[in-house]
Amino acid sequence: MADGDRRRAFIGSFTAAGGPGIVTATVDPDSGALTARGSLNSLPDPSYLALSPGGDMLYAVSETAEGTVAAYRVHGEKPERAGPRVPVDGSGPTHLSLFRGHVLTANYGSGSVTAVPLRPDGTLARSASAVLRHTGSGPHVPRQQGPHAHQVQPDPSGRWAVSVDLGTDSVRVCALADGALTVHREIALRPGSGPRHLAFHPDGTRAYVVNELAPTVTVCRWDAPDGVLRPLTEIPVLPGTPSGDVFPSGIVASADGRFVWTATRGADLLTVFAVEGETLRPAGTVPCGGHWPRALTESGGRLYVANERSGNVTWFTTDPATGTPRRAGVLRVPAASCVVFDEAGA
Repeated sequence: MADGDRRRAFIGSFTAAGGPGIVTATVDPDSGALTARGSLNSLPDPSYLALSPGGDMLYAVSETAEGTVAAYRVHGEKPERAGPRVPVDGSGPTHLSLFRGHVLTANYGSGSVTAVPLRPDGTLARSASAVLRHTGSGPHVPRQQGPHAHQVQPDPSGRWAVSVDLGTDSVRVCALADGALTVHREIALRPGSGPRHLAFHPDGTRAYVVNELAPTVTVCRWDAPDGVLRPLTEIPVLPGTPSGDVFPSGIVASADGRFVWTATRGADLLTVFAVEGETLRPAGTVPCGGHWPRALTESGGRLYVANERSGNVTWFTTDPATGTPRRAGVLRVPAASCVVFDEAGA
């Protein structure tokens, strides 16, 4: 198979910490190994990326004080910028997703969610159509003195946008109509837990929230027709009593719904959970293969970890019976922050 026919991955990084910007890599179809093919350093701190369903457009936040989002056409070894950067009218965007003809960004610094319309050709409109500003705080000083939206994504039904706010210990279920964002429901989690990211179970009836400040996972029931998230139980991500600075970051569910994995910075561990009905059973930990795992992605039955401070992306096969990750390779990417895959090319 020629490199041009292989599935591609895109890796974000922090340019302020020496990262190369957006790295394009090919994915070996047999081993899942990543091979870097080029990089593009035209956007400050492209810390999170998202691909269009067809894989022909790539979107990136610029996690800076002024906060912008950019669009790229995907072909060859370097994505090409498709139009100017668009302000998100918020600071420090950390996550983005596509939802109902818009790009949504979660703006950590300003504690808000922004909607930027997409044109028919996939490029961005010149300005945002809505900015939904979160309100509230939490008991953890200084991390929760105000709202800090960390993630926003569609639910599996495609009806709702769900935003996770570390500063307010809550998850907001939002609707988008005529370019405007409105809060349908706000769900409170345990005070001081610091929710960071949420992963849905593939059957669309459960959701798992990884809490950065706890460090735990909150298992929830998800009612898509009514847009209701119901917290059920909270489970530690590490055995015993963690010491020092340990901050969970990423969480993903396996495609078959049997396992959930988390990454924890500081401890630099991946935790595997077995899904047992409406709870999770901790089933072990393994080293993440680097330092400060910022993001965790599942693709092709493998786990990929962006290790920010060690400057590498590691990948793991997973045992089909136990879910235990086994390290399979590494790619050097300074200040790596996320990995996304062109699943359309799989």
